[in-house]
Amino acid sequence: MTRQELRRKLQQIRRSLPQDYAKQAGMAVADAVEQRLRGLEPAQTTVAVYHSFAGELPTQPVIQRLWENGFQTVLPVLHPFAKGHLLFLRYSPDTRMTQNKYGIEEPELRVDNVVPLTDIDVLLLPLVGFDEKGNRLGMGGGYYDRTLAHWYNGHTPHLFPIGLSYDEQRVSELPVEAWDIPLPEIITPGKHWRF
Repeated sequence: MTRQELRRKLQQIRRSLPQDYAKQAGMAVADAVEQRLRGLEPAQTTVAVYHSFAGELPTQPVIQRLWENGFQTVLPVLHPFAKGHLLFLRYSPDTRMTQNKYGIEEPELRVDNVVPLTDIDVLLLPLVGFDEKGNRLGMGGGYYDRTLAHWYNGHTPHLFPIGLSYDEQRVSELPVEAWDIPLPEIITPGKHWRF
């Protein structure tokens, strides 16, 4: 199966999950994320998260838990000048939101709210599929691949990426490309994977 075929199949599985199941899965992952971040100083820890989209595991419970625990929270925004790259902006309950070209909600772009990648401690990121070696299959745009490259190449050594996913998105082995960067951890409702 090609990457594109596998991506379509996994997206179909993700979209077919019942709404009640998705809600429970989002709560279970929020519990696991809260447990994983225990011991960090919330006021001094910046966590990048994302708004779930197109059948992704619901992240609103994770976001709510981060806010309740006092973590500094940022969301990705499509970079206005560097095509295929992300910026990260501060995100709180009163942040003004807009929709990007994909229909995903993101903070309204304001230069004073931009948080450099070097200031982010934990990067919670979406995936379409993953395998038992931590390889990640994304949506195909390469946005997170480019972000992860900074970490992988040692430019943001304190940044720690963690994928969020349904258990149903795991496959035994993904076809891997040269630019793919495996994740050190993935959290699903049923398991905390460490690679």
